[in-house]
Amino acid sequence: MTDTLWFLTRSSGIVALVLIVAAVADGLLFSGRNTGRRRRPAWWMDLHRGLGGYALFFTGLHLVTAFGADLGVGLAEIFVPGAASSSTTAYTLGVLAVYGIAATVLSSWPKRRLRRRSWHLLHVLSLPAAVAAGVHAYQLGTDARSTWYTLLTLGLVAVGSYPLALRLIGVARTRLIPAVHAAPAVVVPDDLAELDVDLQPERELVGAGR
Repeated sequence: MTDTLWFLTRSSGIVALVLIVAAVADGLLFSGRNTGRRRRPAWWMDLHRGLGGYALFFTGLHLVTAFGADLGVGLAEIFVPGAASSSTTAYTLGVLAVYGIAATVLSSWPKRRLRRRSWHLLHVLSLPAAVAAGVHAYQLGTDARSTWYTLLTLGLVAVGSYPLALRLIGVARTRLIPAVHAAPAVVVPDDLAELDVDLQPERELVGAGR
């Protein structure tokens, strides 16, 4: 039973890491409006939320199996940063990654109850959480030095870096546009302001079809 839990700990951690990076990449492409027009924005948003939900599930599975796999991982190591007596940095990064992922995913469901700025700040936690999870997996993973894991890591870095670069370039271009050429501001009611990130791509598609 212990061996089974150990394998589940390894596999669920790897799957969770892949899903975290995929969710972050999808969110960056969607928020930067770089998803193209083959799929509707709602499809990309549903994919983003689904990936985030599954990432949180496999993260939870990773914690539960690690706790029961006789690896010397207790509740303190799981929930308290810096509590581990060995590999302290790796465990701390794992704990912080868990909190970041949980805050990002759980804050998406009651989004309408949060101010847009508060929701956005919580959502940005997904970026450092993904990095922390990757470093945690590399430092503690028993497969971290294998060839296939190295290739997987390089692939995840590429998948995450490309949409991040596009998003940063898009933000830079937006801020560099002279005010005289900026589009007129659109006043959005308070009850819809928090949904603006989700609805803006739909507005563009509607406008293009006129």
